[in-house]
Amino acid sequence: MAPSTSTQRLKREYLKILKDPVPHIVAHPLPENILEWHYVIRGPEGTPYENGIYHGKLKFPPEYPFKPPSILIITPNGRFKCNMRLCLSISDYHPQTWNPVWSISTILTGLLSFMLENNPTMGSIETKDSKKRAFARESWQFNLENKDFCRLFPELVEECREKIKSLKQQQSWRVTDRVSEFSDSLSAIRGENLVGSALVNIGVVVGFVAFLYTARCVISALNDH
Repeated sequence: MAPSTSTQRLKREYLKILKDPVPHIVAHPLPENILEWHYVIRGPEGTPYENGIYHGKLKFPPEYPFKPPSILIITPNGRFKCNMRLCLSISDYHPQTWNPVWSISTILTGLLSFMLENNPTMGSIETKDSKKRAFARESWQFNLENKDFCRLFPELVEECREKIKSLKQQQSWRVTDRVSEFSDSLSAIRGENLVGSALVNIGVVVGFVAFLYTARCVISALNDH
């Protein structure tokens, strides 16, 4: 059981977050353990993380708010290593820089801000933007396989399923379009072949007629002699 100080503080912060959510982020504590919170970051528009849904967790010490939490991200994202404590000024890696007046909203806002930057730290990785975009698409299916995500964020479970369905439809349409383009090209080639065959046939007939005419002329000339 968490001490009453940390419990009361976390309860107040949860009510505050429900009333005034952090932009691009939702967060809930585990029902059975208020010291462990799970959050989800929605990739902001215009970033390599756009459309991505990134699940992570905060582990608070019993001494919170006088000691900072550990911060981890679970969903592959191309920015941070998964399931590894992140070295940030707002995490337990730097207790000397922690300020007890900071809240969970402060922590999550700072995490998102650092995620959108390229500054290296313990637990960060360097990945090309194209790979980050691929991770964003893969995040939906990955999250659906996580029990805590499905239990705490049912509304996002449905959103992930819809995104997967939409992506499959788009891929199906692309395949259909390519097949249609191939069929059109094949039909055009067949049409050209038909025209070519017709011209060849006409040429044969004309040549045969010319041959008959020439033969008649030769035979007529021979008869005259």
